[in-house]
Amino acid sequence: MIKLRNLFKRYGNNSVVDNISVAIPKGKITTFIGPNGAGKSTLLSMVSRLIAKDEGEVYIEESEIGSWKTQELSRKLAILKQSNHIHLRLTVRELVSFGRFPYSKGRLTAEDEEMVDQALEFVSLRKREEQYLEHLSGGQRQRAYIAMVIAQDTDYVLLDEPLNNLDMNHSVQVMKTLRRLVCELGKTVVLVVHDINFASVYSDYIVALKDGGVVREGPTEKMIQADVLNEIYDMDIDIRTINDNRICVYF
Repeated sequence: MIKLRNLFKRYGNNSVVDNISVAIPKGKITTFIGPNGAGKSTLLSMVSRLIAKDEGEVYIEESEIGSWKTQELSRKLAILKQSNHIHLRLTVRELVSFGRFPYSKGRLTAEDEEMVDQALEFVSLRKREEQYLEHLSGGQRQRAYIAMVIAQDTDYVLLDEPLNNLDMNHSVQVMKTLRRLVCELGKTVVLVVHDINFASVYSDYIVALKDGGVVREGPTEKMIQADVLNEIYDMDIDIRTINDNRICVYF
């Protein structure tokens, strides 16, 4: 489990993350939702130690994140940021192989190669492993980055807006892949998304942020409610049930 206790992050006089305490359940998909500027991406970056917290504590299982050695943390937790994209001419396999760096330091063993193979198979990119990233569609490229995270073989996978700039088809493919990570490999997935319908259909637990703080949190079925969403987004949202999924109509 990941536990956040009284987290703060300030830039000047502006509190981007303001006294947040959350327990993220293990073996589930937890989604951060909320309007722009709510602090979602900043919070994810603090959880992964990409940026320093000003106050508070982050516990990965029973250890505060500051006590983790970098190599140990990189074997426990992986993060894929929006800005993660590498501006090098790489094949799919070369990119995915980067996920093994915490173990191999660039010198891949037979075990590392097997993990890369498994990650490529998991996202259905084995047949494209020798293609260059620039020749892939946006959805295929995003799945390649997710394969890199899978190859890292961490218990916790953090993704900051993994659906950004993807069309509907590729967004669904990515979310189905994340669902499989939890159901088939037992990973804990934490992500930031803007589309509340993807959060509704694929999440187990939702944390809603607004103005740097947690507005509401809970199991998905308790969060996808008209009164809760109105509090988060300041707008009326109609909820319909389609194939046992709660779908938000806000057009």
